[in-house]
Amino acid sequence: MAKNNDDTSAELADEGRMTLIEHLTELRTRIVRSSLAVGVGFVICWIFGPDLLQFLVDPYCDIVDPAAIEAAGGDAAECTLLVTEPMEQLNVRLTTATYGGLTFAIPVILWQVWQFVTPGLYPHEKRYAIPFVISGVALFSLGVSLAYWSLPRALEFLTEIGGLDFAVAFRPEPYLNFVIKMLVAFGIGFQFPIVLIFLQLAGIIDTQTLSSGRRYAIVGIVILVALVTPSGDPITLLALSIPMYLFYEISILFGVVRKRRKRKQNTAKA
Repeated sequence: MAKNNDDTSAELADEGRMTLIEHLTELRTRIVRSSLAVGVGFVICWIFGPDLLQFLVDPYCDIVDPAAIEAAGGDAAECTLLVTEPMEQLNVRLTTATYGGLTFAIPVILWQVWQFVTPGLYPHEKRYAIPFVISGVALFSLGVSLAYWSLPRALEFLTEIGGLDFAVAFRPEPYLNFVIKMLVAFGIGFQFPIVLIFLQLAGIIDTQTLSSGRRYAIVGIVILVALVTPSGDPITLLALSIPMYLFYEISILFGVVRKRRKRKQNTAKA
């Protein structure tokens, strides 16, 4: 005799598992909480919009030639971007507030992601929650900081590669799109070890597979970095590719240590 849905749900609950409806409800809750965090971050970044914009423009100020500003009709004493459309300043304010809100909400988003996947993990693996969030935020911040450091060098490379016959005066929207893509690419790229470690914890990728795929990983990382970073300059390519490969090795080391601990535990039980 077939069991009804209530009996099935009760059995799943007894086993600590969730039904499809419960999974969808949980996902909706996590998305709503993450969205609220982004909204709060958006409001904060909107209020401090001018300061945030100045922070993003500073790398351009480090490399711009005062003569180029004068040629574009600006004040040589100030580093300014050239506005050519009525809506451009509003769009820039919205863009910086949106991405700034996402950045400030990173801790909450990572925590909600962990809370969503926690039911599928073993009890001893759930203790990684706090390290997961802390390391995720730290690595994202480190990636953004490295991107910010490399921005003047990337801009200098791009403005000088065409020769000396160009007067450089960037428009706000294209410039900020470039800067934000750089910051986001580095921030997400620095989540690489967390993704690999989580995949090992979930049993999706084996440590031996990662170890044997080193050569392919090097090529794949370089190609991926070349695609996701908008500048394409060699400094940026190396600045992100080298840390990502180091993270790849760290994730392998994590898997080796984890396997050794499991073997010791099994031996102790035997």
